[in-house]
Amino acid sequence: MMEEEELEFVEELEAVLQLTPEVQLAIEQVFPSQDPLDRADFNAVEYINTLFPTEQSLANIDEVVNKIRLKIRRLDDNIRTVVRGQTNVGQDGRQALEEAQKAIQQLFGKIKDIKDKAEKSEQMVKEITRDIKQLDHAKRHLTTSITTLNHLHMLAGGVDSLEAMTRRRQYGEVANLLQGVMNVLEHFHKYMGIPQIRQLSERVKAAQMELGQQILADFEEAFPSQGTKRPGGPSNVLRDACLVANILDPKIKQEIIKKFIKQHLSEYLVLFQENQDVAWLDKIDRRYAWVKRQLVDYEEKYGRMFPREWYMTERIAVEFCHVTRAELAKIMRARAKEIEVKLLLFAIQRTTNFEGFLAKRFSGCTLTDGTLKKLESPPPSTNPFLEDESAPEMEELAIEKGELDQPKKPKVPDNPFHGIVSKCFEPHLYVYIESQDKNLGELIDRFVADFKAQGPPKPNTDEGGAVLPSCADLFVYYKKCMVQCSQLSTGEPMIALTTIFQKYLREYAWKILSGNLPKTTTSSGGLTISSLLKEKEGSEVAKFTLEELCLICSILSTAEYCWATTQQLEEKLKEKVDVSLTERINLTGEMDTFSTVISSSIQLLVQDLDAACDPALTAMSKMQWQNVEHVGDQSPYVTSVILHIKQNVPIIRDNLASTRKYFTQFCIKFANSFIPKFITHLFKCKPISMVGAEQLLLDTHSLKMVLLDLPSIGSQVVRKAPASYTKIVVKGMTRAEMILKVVMAPHEPLVVFVDNYIKLLTDCNTETFQKILDMKGLKRSEQSNMLELLRQRLPTPPSGADGSSSLSLMAPTPEQESSRIRKLEKLIKKRL
Repeated sequence: MMEEEELEFVEELEAVLQLTPEVQLAIEQVFPSQDPLDRADFNAVEYINTLFPTEQSLANIDEVVNKIRLKIRRLDDNIRTVVRGQTNVGQDGRQALEEAQKAIQQLFGKIKDIKDKAEKSEQMVKEITRDIKQLDHAKRHLTTSITTLNHLHMLAGGVDSLEAMTRRRQYGEVANLLQGVMNVLEHFHKYMGIPQIRQLSERVKAAQMELGQQILADFEEAFPSQGTKRPGGPSNVLRDACLVANILDPKIKQEIIKKFIKQHLSEYLVLFQENQDVAWLDKIDRRYAWVKRQLVDYEEKYGRMFPREWYMTERIAVEFCHVTRAELAKIMRARAKEIEVKLLLFAIQRTTNFEGFLAKRFSGCTLTDGTLKKLESPPPSTNPFLEDESAPEMEELAIEKGELDQPKKPKVPDNPFHGIVSKCFEPHLYVYIESQDKNLGELIDRFVADFKAQGPPKPNTDEGGAVLPSCADLFVYYKKCMVQCSQLSTGEPMIALTTIFQKYLREYAWKILSGNLPKTTTSSGGLTISSLLKEKEGSEVAKFTLEELCLICSILSTAEYCWATTQQLEEKLKEKVDVSLTERINLTGEMDTFSTVISSSIQLLVQDLDAACDPALTAMSKMQWQNVEHVGDQSPYVTSVILHIKQNVPIIRDNLASTRKYFTQFCIKFANSFIPKFITHLFKCKPISMVGAEQLLLDTHSLKMVLLDLPSIGSQVVRKAPASYTKIVVKGMTRAEMILKVVMAPHEPLVVFVDNYIKLLTDCNTETFQKILDMKGLKRSEQSNMLELLRQRLPTPPSGADGSSSLSLMAPTPEQESSRIRKLEKLIKKRL
């Protein structure tokens, strides 16, 4: 019982003395100790085991107990001393608290006294500075009054002087005085309610109106609307009058400029009237020569009369352009039937040259009629039509060298005067469009005639298939037309030209490309089975000659070039045309036409090689496979197929070296055509003996190896075939091999044979199974049982088929079959 009470006491004590980790950590930092008894995770059992690790150490138990009792006694003494020392702590603490409260009360009283004194000081300062603030306000008002009186004196005197100087036409002094009077008058806007101030303001307005009318009268006198310019030339009075007009209402300045320019161009309207011979387009140079002389004459006589910021020279040139555009539009409407292409292009060229001259001479800051658009830099792009538009020879050379895809820096137009006169020619550009339609038609006819005269291109086995030179000529001409038309207009004429481009791109695709593709024949060539089996190697000839194969490859390369260049042509047309019309430019149909030519060319190449292999496959299906007595080298039909492949594929590959992706398409399409046809002819080989099936398996493996090597056959550089092509060949030829393995397998027992068929052919069905049975030469009665068994076992999961196949390996006949297959594989390896 005593021991239980002690244990309960210890547990209660531990519960009371359980400290938080933070407190325990603080105690360890203040009183560091290495004694295990002071640790928070003290374990009595571990501590005792440490003191007595072995039974022999229990001999010192009395000594250890005495040491612990001594330590306990010391701890009790320390605790007792500390407890006794804390007896009077509570009383001392209360006394200290009372003293602190008294000190706080005293401090609060002192703070209150200081605050009261501060308020009294602030009140005293306000009383002292009240008079100073009044003096500051009085000084501010007095300064404002004096300034206003000075301004009023200046305004009154300035108005009087302004009226007197106006009457004496002292415009030089008026220009300086008027600006000052208007600046002073701005200070009196808030005093307009005062009658005297309002009266002065009205006098200033009246003086301004009088000045404006007087200056206009002086200019009318110096430069009358009818008659010649005053012989004395410009005067200082008019020069100073222009300075005054700068300050007056802008309408005065605009009226002066309008009348002066109108009077300056009056002679032009008389000289180039509609009924004059010099007014027609063939003498359009004289118009621009006249205005250049007038600009020089203006600079010499009147350059210093008008302020520089009026840009009078540019304004004269701009007004001349507006008048010329209207006059040319009127005369061309009246004589539209007389406009020819050469005359129209001559006039446009001279006009654009003149606009370029204006751009070099002037900045275009006076163009405010909204005729011109802000020119933006086109984004960089890889476009074949980005060459320097002033160097067509360099462009032709780049196209011939195949550098059409080189990215060129676009030329940034910077002519603000573009179209200011030449806009009038836009309604008559249909003449130019019709001319280009006619020229392109003649160009296509010339291409057709040249092709017939020169014949197909020569075989090219070194640098890939040659692009027809007419293709480059066509797009060079397109470039010239597009650049020329974009200089004339970026609106509807560009859309009309795009329609012409589309028309002749289609005609080129039909007449030059599709029209010259060799035609296929349907005859079988008259080859017999015996002659095919007995013919010597190298005696077979493909349907298409070498020149025809090269022609097809050349047309394919040309169509691919046209497709890519047409896409770039569409991008460039969209850059040249107005933004609002870009959606109407779409050459997708023409690109589809060239894509059709490419597909037709590839299909012709596939059909040619496929047709060349047809007699060999026919010979394979007609052979007596049940009479084959031993397995030898590859059959003659395989040699024939390989010969055709070696004849055609290297030629096609070398001529399509520049368009590698289309050669890959050719290989894929040929594999997709040849392999199913081979399997179809394979089913026609019936009946087949065991040895005959082994020979066919050897032939199939040989064809598989040749097809896998097809992309690089006959090439000195061996490249890995594309993965997509390899996948097609492996899948198709593996199916043919599996069919032959099923044929080689014995048909008894039936279950084993059916399970092998299901295992080897993933796409197994009753139709294929029956064809295999026909190849084995089984009777219809035997086939019916097998077909019924197949229908029963088709839904069986793969695990059941695996179990059946595992049983079949234990039968003696399948072992014999596997032995034959191993011998066949060794024979194939030895041959390779």
